[in-house]
Amino acid sequence: MDHGRLESRLHGITADVSWLVERHPAWKSIKSIGIIDSKRELGDKVSRERRLYVSSLPPDPELFAVTGRSHWGIENSLHYVLDVAYREDGARIKTGEAPENWAYFRKIAITVARADRESTDSVKSRVKQMAWSDDYLERLLFHSSFASEVPPATPSA
Repeated sequence: MDHGRLESRLHGITADVSWLVERHPAWKSIKSIGIIDSKRELGDKVSRERRLYVSSLPPDPELFAVTGRSHWGIENSLHYVLDVAYREDGARIKTGEAPENWAYFRKIAITVARADRESTDSVKSRVKQMAWSDDYLERLLFHSSFASEVPPATPSA
């Protein structure tokens, strides 16, 4: 029981992928395919969802169950930050490539904000600081673990 709802999941995984590799020869690393069948009950309301996975991992049922569950934890935590820091669900950008482009910008900003390992501020606060302070943004972009080390230029002879 979680958040007042009863959830159950059935997992299945197989190494029988030859037909899939034959159909998609560029997918050389496929080692397994899996399915997770989820059922949620909240009072009288029941919902079901099936998710299919193509994986380069060996067909290990326990590993598949853990990775399938952790995938959604990562997705949910990113979605939460995007919605809290950027109110992404309420964004009014709806046409053409603009929604996808802005989603990339938001994710880049979150990645840069998370590079500040010294701050105890929330990601939302760090993003605001990056917008308000050029010095803070510059420190994160060029002087943090986010910035890649560039070797000094050697004078040519």
